[in-house]
Order: sequence, then C-alpha cells, then structure tokens
Amino acid sequence: MRKNSINQDILYEDNHLIILNKRASDIVQGDKTGDEPLSDILKTYLKKKFDKPGDVFLGVVHRLDRPVSGAIVFARTSKALSRLNIMLRDGEMHKTYWAVVKNKPPKPEDHLIQYLTRNEEKNKSSVYERPVATSQKAELIYKVIGQSDQYYLLSIQLLTGRHHQIRAQLAAMGCPVKGDLKYGYPRSNPGGFIHLHARSISFIHPVKKELLDITAPPPADKLWDFFLKQIQR
Repeated sequence: MRKNSINQDILYEDNHLIILNKRASDIVQGDKTGDEPLSDILKTYLKKKFDKPGDVFLGVVHRLDRPVSGAIVFARTSKALSRLNIMLRDGEMHKTYWAVVKNKPPKPEDHLIQYLTRNEEKNKSSVYERPVATSQKAELIYKVIGQSDQYYLLSIQLLTGRHHQIRAQLAAMGCPVKGDLKYGYPRSNPGGFIHLHARSISFIHPVKKELLDITAPPPADKLWDFFLKQIQR
C-alpha cells in the first residue's frame, strides 16, 4: 500500500500522457497478489483532479517488474496509446537503465545479443547463446559508469523489451543485479527491491511531435546516493 500521494512521483503530465517514477513496491497492472496497481491509482488520481464523472481512460504503454523502479509511461488517450505502441514496436522509445552489480563485468562495455525463453509457471527467463524453440532475440548495450569498493554501476541501453531481459542477461554473464534472488544474487535487499532502475526515457511526443527526454531520480538508498554523487562530480 502506498502511504503517500502519487503526485510527488509524476515526472511529466499533459492531456495525452503521464510519466511516473515508479516505486519498487508498485505493480503496474493487477496480479494474483490483489494489490492495487498503478493503473488504478492513476485513474483515481485523474478522476479526482479533473472531476470526471465516468470512467477514466488510461493505457499501459509498457511495464516494469515489481522490484524495479523508474520511469514508466501511461497514455491518457486512445490516440496517444496507439501511437506510443507503434513507437515502442519500432524501437523509437529509447530507454536507459541503471543496474548495480557486485561482480566485475567481463568487459567495461559490451553489446549483448542472446536468446531468451520464458517459463510462465516460474515467472523466469532463461538465456541461450543461440536460438532455441520459442526463444526471442534479446539485445542490450551496457557500460560500467561507476565503481565503489564492492559494487559496479552499469548504464544499460535496452534495444529489445523481453521478459526480465536485463536481469536474465546480466545474470548470464555472471553479474546478477544486487538483491535479485530470482536470478542468482545471494541476498535480498530490505523491502524486496532490486538495484535496477529505469533511469531515463526519450521519445517524440505522439501528438505534440516534440522531443521528450525524461530522467527519473533513483530511490532514496545509500548505494544509489553514492553512485548518484559519483556521476554528478
């Protein structure tokens, strides 16, 4: 349950779309937990703000895993949703993630191209170096941009949007995200979040045709704070 208003998490809002800095505890859409999803929370927010009498339209453009924080886009009109879906499909929405890992990556930067299969029952993806039955191509570029005594900060450009893609591909190269028990990290973080954050998203506004370049501050956390200060020096 959210203790505070959603207002403080809004990064951008207009008549066509709304971009939110998702908290790691939030779910984007309803699931078996029965917890209130962001989509419903945002509908309630819009209904109250604009005093709308009927149902409020809100389209989910893309998703972030529950333990992941950061920038996420919702559409406020069907026109914006259909255009954003096309942009997402055509690779015209550019997403950058930050990930903290304990193990040193094999290279300071690399372009990973692998193949993922999804196990629905276990809600987990497996990584293969070559195509296998039901696999989908997974592609990302990572670069080490920060380092502490124990951890490394990676900036990741996501080129495809597969299930648990970043988590699975980083784990496959021996660098599971800090706190990600599902993909092999030995300990969880307090609160169950993992150190994976959707740092920024940029795309051409579907109606105004202007460039939107939105950056999401990482959650309040000693390790995120350390790397944020390091990057800003």
